[in-house]
Amino acid sequence: MSDISQAQPTYNYKVVRQFTVMTIVWGIIGMGLGVFIAAQLFAPALNFDLPWLTFSRLRPLHTNAVIFAFGGSALFATSYYVVQRTSQVRLFSDKLAAFTFWGWQAVIVAAIITLPLGMTSSKEYAELEWPIDILIALVWIAYCINFFGTIVIRKVSHIYVANWFYGAFILTVMILHIGNSMAIPVSFTKSYSLYAGAVDAMMQWWYGHNAVGFFLTAGFLGMMYYFVPKQAGRPVYSYRLSIVHFWALISLYIWAGPHHLHYTALPDWTQSLGMVMSVILFVPSWGGMINGIMTLSGAWHKLRTDPVLRFLVVSLTFYGMSTFEGPMMAIKTVNALSHYTDWTIGHVHSGALGWVAMISIGSVYHLIPHLFGQRAMYSTRLVNVHFWLATIGVVLYIVAMWFSGVLQGLMWRAVNADGTLTYSFVESLEASKPYYVVRFIGGCFVVAGMLVMAYNAYRTIKAPKGSIAADPATQPA
Repeated sequence: MSDISQAQPTYNYKVVRQFTVMTIVWGIIGMGLGVFIAAQLFAPALNFDLPWLTFSRLRPLHTNAVIFAFGGSALFATSYYVVQRTSQVRLFSDKLAAFTFWGWQAVIVAAIITLPLGMTSSKEYAELEWPIDILIALVWIAYCINFFGTIVIRKVSHIYVANWFYGAFILTVMILHIGNSMAIPVSFTKSYSLYAGAVDAMMQWWYGHNAVGFFLTAGFLGMMYYFVPKQAGRPVYSYRLSIVHFWALISLYIWAGPHHLHYTALPDWTQSLGMVMSVILFVPSWGGMINGIMTLSGAWHKLRTDPVLRFLVVSLTFYGMSTFEGPMMAIKTVNALSHYTDWTIGHVHSGALGWVAMISIGSVYHLIPHLFGQRAMYSTRLVNVHFWLATIGVVLYIVAMWFSGVLQGLMWRAVNADGTLTYSFVESLEASKPYYVVRFIGGCFVVAGMLVMAYNAYRTIKAPKGSIAADPATQPA
């Protein structure tokens, strides 16, 4: 991996620092909001009879905050860092970089204002209304130009594999967003989708699942292919496998969206296509997971002393688990039990909290000392505390949702001898309440970990440059 230290002063680290800090800030806000609405599900009075505090308005704000504010800031920060380091050249345009930072923060602030007020397109992960969608498109086009412009002016012939994944994520998300956001405005705050009926649903889940496939998978795999080898001090286990992983993933993922629409008005052949592609997708996903984990060959002992590496590696195990679970849930017979239940929520969060958040947190812990002139984080012990808080929190969350989801699915399918339903919906809701409490507790662990991270980052950033010495046990060989 190309990494020339004397070229460092020529890099644009300002935008990387900005996005890195905002990753932590939005992580706390987004996850804190998630814990609040999780509490509302077993204590509904927590909406205080205020319309803008209802679950229905705060839930889309939560998803936008954790995916696009937290996850998006992490992707901007790491992609700008990695493309400069591996291309040995400064970003194509500092002005475009600044525009992407301030434009993205403006998008997030606009979401915080509009979603609680009930201004929504009602499309999952694409709830923001048309003026904000236009700003997103402009920011993303600027991001695309800046990233690929940097690749074009690189000073090395080779394009490192992390940039392949980042590039695919940036290009595909731009196409997905523009395609799904086509709308007819009727006022400044309201629009209607250009598509209708089943076509609208198909467009939405072509976008929705590939927001998962490219925003929440391909982009973070770019993160994995750079930061896991760097933190472990080892080369990527198989460079050939990483290229096979890339082409297989981007070729298959784009077709998997219809599995969100099983047993709906979507044509049956389209549902079956989505199911088959989802099942096949298991293979490249696990190829990438194995490639990441096997990168630790000869460096497994570092897991005992390096909690940053632990974050990165455990994220890969959650990636492997959720990319096995997802294809299984896409099979129609399994989906008949799991669809519309909390099992889906558990699956989403094993990917979002286990994979996306942990790989982001590990990468940010690696970045902060490099960006702010230190040899290490202020406290390795606090990184370790954060690791255990995050791990315990994620496990509590997803196990509670698995139990709740399977329970719901079985109760909804139960029928009496005369064909009537055995249980009412309210009875299934009452049965789920203890699991909602456990989910809330798990969420509190996760948010507590983020607060520990914020304190540790603050102390690292504020310390005089070079004053924090590295712990030899945690450094790459």
